[in-house]
Amino acid sequence: MSDIVKTRSEGAILEITLDRPKANAIDLATSRLMGETFKAFRDDDALRVAIVKTAGDKFFSAGWDLKAAASGDAVDGDYGVGGFGGLQELLDMNKPVLACVNGMAVGGGFELALSCDLIYASDRSSFALPEIRAGTLADAATIKLPKRIPYHVAMDMLLTGRWMDVEEAHRWGLVNEVLAADRLEERVWEVARLLASGPPLVFAAIKEVARAAEAMNFQDAMNRVTKRKFRTVDTLYASDDNMEGFRAFAEKRDPVWKGR
Repeated sequence: MSDIVKTRSEGAILEITLDRPKANAIDLATSRLMGETFKAFRDDDALRVAIVKTAGDKFFSAGWDLKAAASGDAVDGDYGVGGFGGLQELLDMNKPVLACVNGMAVGGGFELALSCDLIYASDRSSFALPEIRAGTLADAATIKLPKRIPYHVAMDMLLTGRWMDVEEAHRWGLVNEVLAADRLEERVWEVARLLASGPPLVFAAIKEVARAAEAMNFQDAMNRVTKRKFRTVDTLYASDDNMEGFRAFAEKRDPVWKGR
């Protein structure tokens, strides 16, 4: 554990907290540290769900550290194993990751939240992509955002750099739930515990198939599923957990998932 990227675990849940005052901005060294943290989570079979949060209540994250950039951090420098923020380019992240957003998610901070599977936000949160004012590209958001919300809404944010408040983000489906700040973490942990009790091999298959299908047509994706061409699908269909689900349903009891 570091002073900047802190972790704590409860059972199969890992909470990752970025604590870099004043705005939780991310420089190259911080990004590499976050990448190693997410990679360790991905590779630890005892961990099933991650929560991503940040310290403070003003900024979730201001994204790319422009002061570090002005001091020599290259925008195309070494962000580490998972790309910027440690998550958005991390290969084979087949476990659920929840974003706990409290405050402003700006630029790369917004992109970090977009890299998560579920986003829960406090009622004081807001989102923006102001990269145009710094003369640079919000690269991950330019790729992802038009696939998540209507094209013209996404382009409005990208081209004007305007702010989107949390209620609008919720209306467009960018945010799963909006909660009072004092209720936010409780709700995120409630969902994390629910997911931690679920079937990890199914979750892995959901994540791999959904990720791959973004670049495939429907029938090609279905063919890869039915022919077990996805590694996680092949693992699932050959697993004890797959049969356990069938047996538990027939026996009218709760399944016991073992991840194998």
